[in-house]
Amino acid sequence: MKKFKKIILAMTGASGQIYGIRLLEMLRDLDSEIHLIVSKPAVLTMSVETDKTEDYLRRLADYYYSPSDIGAAIASGSFKHDGMVIAPCTINTASSIAYGIADNLIARAADVALKERRKLILLVRETPLHQGHLSTLLKLSQMGAIVMPPVPAFYAKPKTVDDLVNHTVYRVLDMLGFDVEYERWKGLILKDKEID
Repeated sequence: MKKFKKIILAMTGASGQIYGIRLLEMLRDLDSEIHLIVSKPAVLTMSVETDKTEDYLRRLADYYYSPSDIGAAIASGSFKHDGMVIAPCTINTASSIAYGIADNLIARAADVALKERRKLILLVRETPLHQGHLSTLLKLSQMGAIVMPPVPAFYAKPKTVDDLVNHTVYRVLDMLGFDVEYERWKGLILKDKEID
């Protein structure tokens, strides 16, 4: 049976591993074909931040790659997919992509997504940002990437960390073209005197 969408998901070593894990879980629930790349630093950070294991990730993915698998099918422009997400995305990875340093499968698959004009979403996890970081993120945006730091939306009145994470992940799924329902901004009706 054909899966609904074919998605590449990469997890790098930044804090915020729960974003990649939750996205993986939701993609599985949405019956997607998941091509997952996990870096060694991601596994280390995940062990500090969560109770999930690399085996857990492997079980959810249809295809599982090491960043050293540079000859994998997803390293080629001939591999058709519906989008790539890096969650979380380190500044190191973002910089490699921005400057064409495709020396591992994560950077190469992202480079291919950009050159083939496919969707690339980067949940960049770094703060504060210096000028070099900002220049890198601007360059990525100009190249066609969607730079999406996982900034919480409080209008949804989250009660738990899971609520915050899920809202961000639903927005990612929305951008990938999935039909998902979540708390969206409904707008405000202001009286003239309240408008600054």
